[in-house]
Amino acid sequence: MPMTVVVTRNVPDRFRGFLASCLLEVSPGVYTHPRLSRAVRERVWTVLEGWFAEVDGASIVMVHADGGEDTGQAIRVLGEPPRTLVDADGVILSRMPRPTISW
Repeated sequence: MPMTVVVTRNVPDRFRGFLASCLLEVSPGVYTHPRLSRAVRERVWTVLEGWFAEVDGASIVMVHADGGEDTGQAIRVLGEPPRTLVDADGVILSRMPRPTISW
């Protein structure tokens, strides 16, 4: 059960209250838990996804260890910009999709 980190931006108070009930708020909008089980982490994400449909202009990022990923970490994003983690010769980078340009 590795460290889980959740970072929020412009979320309503109920998100903050919910997250503070199961993780430690170490800085405004930044929540951590050193040993959050997978089941609890999945439940937390499900609640956040359900509430997020009603929110505009916010974002939530959850990062946790995942041995199944090339980078050893999983990243989940609600809102903009979506990101993925990639291993570039042993260096973990955060990648955003290219913007679509309409001419």
